[in-house]
Amino acid sequence: MVTRGFFGRNSGGNEADRIPPGQHVVDHWPVLTAGPTPRIDTAEWKFTLKIGPRPVKVWTWSEFNALPQTKVTRDIHCVTTWSKLDTNWEGVTVDDILADAGVERPSDFVLAHCFDGYSSNVPLADLTSGKAMVALKYEGQPLPRDHGGPARLLVPHLYFWKSAKWINGLQFTERDEPGFWELRGYHIYGDPWREQRYTND
Repeated sequence: MVTRGFFGRNSGGNEADRIPPGQHVVDHWPVLTAGPTPRIDTAEWKFTLKIGPRPVKVWTWSEFNALPQTKVTRDIHCVTTWSKLDTNWEGVTVDDILADAGVERPSDFVLAHCFDGYSSNVPLADLTSGKAMVALKYEGQPLPRDHGGPARLLVPHLYFWKSAKWINGLQFTERDEPGFWELRGYHIYGDPWREQRYTND
């Protein structure tokens, strides 16, 4: 197990300094989804990395779990105004996914794709250099289904809708293509410290 630098705003320190504008702290973890919670059998689960429409590598569940595992503790912030502090995650960094596929930087933009048809756009710069992972465990346990299990994207320095649930792939795109919520009025980037909740924020 490796615990490497997972960068962004760190957990720890003065709690008031860790809460973005307009947010409040919760102890529980609200369940919010755009649709029904899918049932995903890990025996059928696959993760695909694409450059445009072209698949460059596909991992099975066992192959993906054999990649280097990283543990992190981060604060998370939902666009619906709740924040949860010191959440513990384990998974595979996007850096390690790209390294295993032999991919460096085919473009500056990425779409995360999910089993339920959901997608979310994130600039590559916000996924690499230790900023993001595909999370497989939460608080030392397999990621609960309601919270995106068996795997979800974790991009803790952006609003939590960017941390797409039930992820099954990343796709490099030539431009910053809006995902599900971005097409429905949410901000294209989603920085909680700048309150980028909706399109014109």
